[in-house]
Amino acid sequence: MKRREFITLLGGATAWPIAARAQQPERMRHIGVLLPAAADDAEFQAWVGAFMQGLGLLGWTIGRNVRSDTRWATSDVANIRTYAAELAALAPDVILAHGAATLAPTAGLVDSLARPGGSATGFMNFEYGVGGKWLELLKEIAPGVTRAAVPRDPTQGGSTAALAAAQAVAPSLGVEVNPVNMRDADEIERAIAAFARAPNGGLIVPAGGRTLLHRGLIITLAARHKLPAVYSNRSFVAAGGLVSYGPDFIDQYRQAARYVDRILKGEKPADLPVQAPTKYELVINLKTAKALDLTIPPTVLARANEVIE
Repeated sequence: MKRREFITLLGGATAWPIAARAQQPERMRHIGVLLPAAADDAEFQAWVGAFMQGLGLLGWTIGRNVRSDTRWATSDVANIRTYAAELAALAPDVILAHGAATLAPTAGLVDSLARPGGSATGFMNFEYGVGGKWLELLKEIAPGVTRAAVPRDPTQGGSTAALAAAQAVAPSLGVEVNPVNMRDADEIERAIAAFARAPNGGLIVPAGGRTLLHRGLIITLAARHKLPAVYSNRSFVAAGGLVSYGPDFIDQYRQAARYVDRILKGEKPADLPVQAPTKYELVINLKTAKALDLTIPPTVLARANEVIE
């Protein structure tokens, strides 16, 4: 009997064996890759490159003993479903998918982090407690902030948990934290404009399919309304956002290659624990800071992995 298994970067990268077969090292193995981005997305290209490099270091060579099929689904849910079905129909040995949205058909993915118990495992793109760290960082770079809005997709549990973590530390920092729902672009624009009518506001923007989909809009609104913002992903800062603190996805994709290697050699996803990030990166855009009349403290600059000038 065949069964389907996945490696996913849960909000990060994931491995997901699609068809369990007896180990046959001599035959060509097949990997599917499902990504919520456009094919010209430089950041995702770099991450996939790290994954392929990791496979190469483990003895897998494209065209010799492994082949891959990649679907660039953008962040459109309909596209993701269509391409997920396409990949599944190809019956690869493993599917690598990025983000919980790409695995919507397999919701309720794992029994526990330590023992996934099913056909999926992977790597989380943040620990829920990081919401508190985002708020602390916001207060460090913009001490005058007393109100923070958190754009969130109410259908995704990850952003809700990050919001709760930020709200837990908010009283000690003298900040009021409230959610801003973002079902579509119009709702985001109205909500952020309304929030910005009162002074001393800032934004915390968690990871998620919708925040990625509306990345440009959120960055534009933050600039328009002079709102300092902390993002979960470097791509926001590269596109003009102020600062990000999030996992090192290059590292996660290399780890995903190790999980794919282990699955192709016969291990089961059920026995491979879902892992939290072990490396985080802080990225700061000084041009944006200047536009917001902010001076980044030297202590924050000293911690930065990358400073964009």
